[in-house]
Amino acid sequence: MLSDVLHSTAALFIEYAALLLLLALITLIGVIVYMYWVDVNQTRHAIRRNYPVIGRFRYWFEHLGEFFRQYFFAMDREELPFNRAQRTWVYQAAKNIDTTTAFGSTRPLNQAGDIVFLNALFPKLKHQFSDAAPVIFGEGYARQAYAANSVFNISAMSFGSLSSVAVTALSNGAQKAGIWMNTGEGGLSPYHLSGGCDIVFQIGTAKYGVRDEQGNLSDDKLREVAAHPEVKMIELKLAQGAKPGKGGILPAEKVTAEIAAIRGIKEGQASLSPNGHLDIESLEQLLDKIHHIREISGLPVGFKAVIGQSHWLGELCELIHQKGLEYAPDFITIDSGDGGTGAAPQSLIDFMGLPIKRSLPLLIDTLVEYGLRDRIRVITSGKLINPANVAWALCIGADVAVSARGFMFSLGCIQALQCNKNTCPTGITTHDKELQHGLDPINKAERVAHFAKNMLKELDVIAHSCGVENVRHLNRSHAQIINEHGLPEPMALVFPEAKAKTEFQKH
Repeated sequence: MLSDVLHSTAALFIEYAALLLLLALITLIGVIVYMYWVDVNQTRHAIRRNYPVIGRFRYWFEHLGEFFRQYFFAMDREELPFNRAQRTWVYQAAKNIDTTTAFGSTRPLNQAGDIVFLNALFPKLKHQFSDAAPVIFGEGYARQAYAANSVFNISAMSFGSLSSVAVTALSNGAQKAGIWMNTGEGGLSPYHLSGGCDIVFQIGTAKYGVRDEQGNLSDDKLREVAAHPEVKMIELKLAQGAKPGKGGILPAEKVTAEIAAIRGIKEGQASLSPNGHLDIESLEQLLDKIHHIREISGLPVGFKAVIGQSHWLGELCELIHQKGLEYAPDFITIDSGDGGTGAAPQSLIDFMGLPIKRSLPLLIDTLVEYGLRDRIRVITSGKLINPANVAWALCIGADVAVSARGFMFSLGCIQALQCNKNTCPTGITTHDKELQHGLDPINKAERVAHFAKNMLKELDVIAHSCGVENVRHLNRSHAQIINEHGLPEPMALVFPEAKAKTEFQKH
């Protein structure tokens, strides 16, 4: 009896399964016929018109290629903007696993512009190591000077361009590592404050977070922001590396009610910042604004810029001497033409702004010539995600290096190139709750901290190999640059050490 029931049940199941399979097959044929009819009758896409149905796979493969080319088709050191070797080091450092490699370097040693550090015959031993001294910002000029302990910190990334969970992880990771994070131009959010880390508050061209109803800088809102004990400095953003001359771009689908409230804008409308500050159209206005913000906030104030046309550097220094050192910026953040962003025109990303290898020495040497190097600190940014890149910047003379995309990699970024959409598969740059669910801020905070700590640790390894006690003692004598013939030549020869002009030596 039982066997008969089982037999009939099985037969019935097979019959229904066959019917469903037949129905699915008929549906599939119907869909294919419909797609064929649509493709041969449409005129917008030549591929689909000439190759109906199968031509549609082009778009699918093109989309999948963004995700899979880095795993299957790209060599270790050929992919842009960051190759596999660069990303792998960050991933390993963030996971706090072994970052050593075997059998020899895969990096060519004859590429023009590359760096070679010069090891000392007698490297520093453990008992000779010393901690790097803090960098003091605004000493003698701001009511609350800031002592920054770390030479490597988190660059500007706003809440809006990043998700709430990503910003939370960065804030908590920064606190664990003892580094600062920059808010980016999107205002100060509770997620920035969640970890209790030191914060650099950025004022962009739209004055998000400190703007009045007309979009002007509000002194009252500025005081409110500066009153947070976590906020240590204020950065006036003139431009960023990937899009100098173009304001910030936040697509409408990313402007949620919460982001709109923090920025002081309308929900669901694209957030497009002006391409420049409406109240800063000259160097004198820039210095006056810096002085005003410092007086209102009591904090060190600097500005962020990209070097392109460079005549203004000397003019700025001349004007500082005319107006007085109290009008000088406490720091200048120099971003690179190879910087990153969530969204920008390709013409700017690819072709606008000097790369950091040219602009950083130019800025350092100009400040030295005008006797302002001790007054103005230099922060540098632009693809500095590996220890060698940061050590190069310190050799040139930077006080501090900052990175945005390096810390995105530490959060789990896979370079899927979806930042300008709301579809980031790792939950870092999306406000889709389902996609954000994959990013655990507690776990990722640990990875952020590991990345920063391992960066600082390996910077010291480079410094000790060069024969100095810590990274603050690195200078241009400790590295060489590969020339166009594939041969190293002294960095000090390529970028000679500048000397203060006679009239400015007393400063």
